[in-house]
Amino acid sequence: MSAEDEDGFFTDTLAEYQWARDAAGLSPRGVDLATKPIIEICDFYGTVPWRLSPRELDHYFAGPGKRAVSTVRQKLGHIDGFFAFLEQRYAGEIARRFGAAVESPVDEFNRPHHRGDFGLRVPPSQRAMADFFAVWRADLPNARKYAVACRDYVMTKIAYLSGVRAAELVGVRIGDVHWEHGQWGRFLVNGKGARGSGPRQREAYLFQQGRALLWWYIEEIRGEFGDEADHPHAPLWPSERLPEAISALNLPIAPAIVPATFRRALHAAAASYLSGPVTDLFPHLLRHACATHNYERGMSLWEIQKLLGHEWATTTLRYMATARADPEYANLAASDRAAQRLIMDKGNLR
Repeated sequence: MSAEDEDGFFTDTLAEYQWARDAAGLSPRGVDLATKPIIEICDFYGTVPWRLSPRELDHYFAGPGKRAVSTVRQKLGHIDGFFAFLEQRYAGEIARRFGAAVESPVDEFNRPHHRGDFGLRVPPSQRAMADFFAVWRADLPNARKYAVACRDYVMTKIAYLSGVRAAELVGVRIGDVHWEHGQWGRFLVNGKGARGSGPRQREAYLFQQGRALLWWYIEEIRGEFGDEADHPHAPLWPSERLPEAISALNLPIAPAIVPATFRRALHAAAASYLSGPVTDLFPHLLRHACATHNYERGMSLWEIQKLLGHEWATTTLRYMATARADPEYANLAASDRAAQRLIMDKGNLR
């Protein structure tokens, strides 16, 4: 087989990969992002994917392809995803026709550190989180900026209880809170679309603790930021812009804080109030803690999947890698439930 044959086969596999990702529901931009990195590096070396080595990948992204860390991480993920497709559908044919083994050049050494088993996110225990919030709440009256400290505290606890992402939470407006929905009220967030399909609005849950806490915050604290706090488009979590600055700009509502501000506040709170083996917090770790702790308290996988807004249960499972599950206890509990159903069924037949 000639080099032209290999190039043609690569083009065919790339087109089929694009069709597959389109069929999976990716937006046109998502499909484009998924395929560009593999084209980019193959064009640079003038080769086909199955001829790439980990060393070539290293040299490219440490040299001419070097970009921001998050960009390189995303590109490596897309390259790895394309190789998973090749392995699944074309590994045998590539070996027969071109004598090459399909093996991803993204190996255990250049694989982004946050992926897979290399990036296991261990949240604090339930006890540590309870103590963290208790100590922080008790210290709120001592804060130099009381309203800002209360905002950060309530925002953190709502993130932990609801499992929403930082980017979702900062976009919540006053009008997005619906106290009448469900048992304890819910709020709307513009969630992350599955597999690049674009943002999707969904309902996030407050639960009993979150309802009481958010009610207190809106009634007692939110109005301290100097804008029209009852405006439906007012941010639930405003920045600490002074009322004078808001008036000078003729704004009826304050701007919302950004995820970076929330992240800094969370780091500072963890340094001051969190104790135990886990010494730092960041927004996505709160999401992991939400999934893990709810599972340990008895919530089912399907319920946690719905809570986090995941399309696939496999995604949810990665959030619970450190959950303390007890198969023997679960087996006994399942047997008890089955026995209770049997007794109820017999009673209904009489």
